[in-house]
Amino acid sequence: MRITNKPILLVEDDHVDTMTVIRALKDIRVTNPLVRQENGEEALNYLRDSNNDRPCIILLDLNMPIMNGIEFLQVMKNDDQLKVIPVIVLTTSEEQQDKVKSFNLGVAGYMTKPVDYLQFVEVMRSIDTYWTISEMP
Repeated sequence: MRITNKPILLVEDDHVDTMTVIRALKDIRVTNPLVRQENGEEALNYLRDSNNDRPCIILLDLNMPIMNGIEFLQVMKNDDQLKVIPVIVLTTSEEQQDKVKSFNLGVAGYMTKPVDYLQFVEVMRSIDTYWTISEMP
């Protein structure tokens, strides 16, 4: 995910899950700065602030207070400035309707958070590998 070392935006309300993402990124040697917002509303405010660097990717949880991941996607993907940022849903939800809604809203991927840490690291590694070799517009 090292596209000019732009930040990775993590939209996640759970502190333990946040620490797991940080640890996994460190373990696979991703050096991009990680910016965390606790819900969709905070994430939109961050993205719309011109003082903040545009993230290279957004890792999005679906189950959050105030504005959940699906609501965030509905707003973000209708914004011409924001819709080009790739979003990977990283969630505990295995609901088929969440997957369908997410892909209908233009996510680049949907990953279920494994309980096992080593499996989680492999999920993060696959995201990193894909976005490292992908060419961004």
